Amino acid sequence: MAEGRTTGAFVLVTLAFGSITLVATADIRLPGNHRGYAPEQPIAFSHRQHAGELKIDCQYCHYAASKSPNAGIPPTGLCMNCHAHVSAGFDAVLEEREAAEAEGRDPRRIVSPEIAKLYAALGLDDDLDPVPGAEPRPVEWIRVHDLADFVYFDHRPHVATGVACQTCHGPVQGMERIRQETALSMGWCLDCHRKSPAFRPGEPLPDLTAPLRYRHHVSTDCATCHF
Repeated sequence: MAEGRTTGAFVLVTLAFGSITLVATADIRLPGNHRGYAPEQPIAFSHRQHAGELKIDCQYCHYAASKSPNAGIPPTGLCMNCHAHVSAGFDAVLEEREAAEAEGRDPRRIVSPEIAKLYAALGLDDDLDPVPGAEPRPVEWIRVHDLADFVYFDHRPHVATGVACQTCHGPVQGMERIRQETALSMGWCLDCHRKSPAFRPGEPLPDLTAPLRYRHHVSTDCATCHF
């Protein structure tokens, strides 16, 4: 009997240590938590290059963020504001210029493979001439940050109060491929709301007749996001 109890205790201890090891090493998360999701996009757009190195403001491309609940995907025409002129990286362009000078000819237009995809979406060839029979089509970007259908999120109040894009989206200026950096769970959002004051220094004081919970932090009322 004693031997049986010893064996049983050993099995329980082994299972306990195994469970602890599994929890410590496995990527365990609640359903709907897509933190780390970074799908390959149809065009390898680098936020590191555009937002980081070139320091293009987020709202230049996602201009709807201050005017609409959704930040929006920039239309292909907006990309062409730059890429009608910038068709490849500087190193590739410089290499072609040096080769053309050595060969005594005019430099050719260099188009990177990824920017060529942008032109193709607009029905254009590498010289920006219309391709016969080609129809412009939107780039089928894959959505990364996608809240549940029963959650209402509005970019406008967050942008208006100075919440940085990185607060929710992480350090996008360092991401080669965009990924979901934060959990975006209800608990994660509520924690931010509870830590954020309902007003900023220099602004008029909040309505002192309002319930205390509305004076000290951003709303945590269920109807704010679920109505």
